[in-house]
Amino acid sequence: MSRKLFVSPSPHVHSGDSVSSNMYGVIIALIPAFVASIYFFGLGALTVTFTAVAACLLFEFLVQKYLIKGEFTLNDGSALLTGLLLSFNLPSNLPLWIVIIGAFVSIVIAKMSFGGLGNNLFNPALVGRVFLLISFPAQMTTWPVGGTADRFTTVDVATGATHLMPLKGMGGDLLTYADLFFGKMGGSLGEVSAFALLIGFAFMLWRKIITWHIPVSIFASVAIFALLLKADPIAHLFSGGLMLGAIFMATDYVSSPMSKSGMILYGVLIGFLTLLIRKYGAYPEGVSFAILLMNSVTPIINMYMKPKRFGEVVKNG
Repeated sequence: MSRKLFVSPSPHVHSGDSVSSNMYGVIIALIPAFVASIYFFGLGALTVTFTAVAACLLFEFLVQKYLIKGEFTLNDGSALLTGLLLSFNLPSNLPLWIVIIGAFVSIVIAKMSFGGLGNNLFNPALVGRVFLLISFPAQMTTWPVGGTADRFTTVDVATGATHLMPLKGMGGDLLTYADLFFGKMGGSLGEVSAFALLIGFAFMLWRKIITWHIPVSIFASVAIFALLLKADPIAHLFSGGLMLGAIFMATDYVSSPMSKSGMILYGVLIGFLTLLIRKYGAYPEGVSFAILLMNSVTPIINMYMKPKRFGEVVKNG
């Protein structure tokens, strides 16, 4: 009697953890950044986050119930995580109807149209974010300044440019490293506090949810290419969505390479493309576009930089 080996779609978890436990582990790692977003942006951050998460859960439920009609996966945490990451890439003053459109694009188009978790080529939350950035550039590039919101209303006391704009020579004042590190600046609600994001990074490394290869290679390549371009590497590391993208978006199990060498190459190219777009592109930010571009290259990296097969015999000579 012949035996067949059935391999499920990615993500493939090689430890005793399940996919859902790792998803919820990432959600736990996002809690410090979520708390920081509420501290800096007030009720607006909570409203945008709740709307994005609720819309993502609803759209996935509707697609599974009425279109795909496959295995029910709403409780695996992936839709919840997509909603969180989408909200973290949005301004806290964004109109809620635009947030719902972003959730629709993330879940229905970028995730479920490919077959659901494990089949999507691109990071769903980033697809939603970039779609909104291209479709609603004015609303997506008007950020409240961290620490100026009335925490008990959705009214923002002041709005301003992200720190990437003065770095690019587009006006505005340069901030101190302390403001950049702790989050007192304009930006999307989950990206402003590098300190909070690094706490989440440390937690995921401790829990072995991710490895260091992708985030560290992105950080290193951004710093190196910034120096080559005679830019401030620390400012580029702490500004915009770099920390959020490198730690939580580029490390997506499905759309990133499988081998360690592939992860490093992937991270280095993301860092290079990010600096290239920030320096010469029309938008001051580049990490979202860089990650999506490298998502499309991941299958090629996996093809030529395969992990060693279990039980493979290496021939000498």
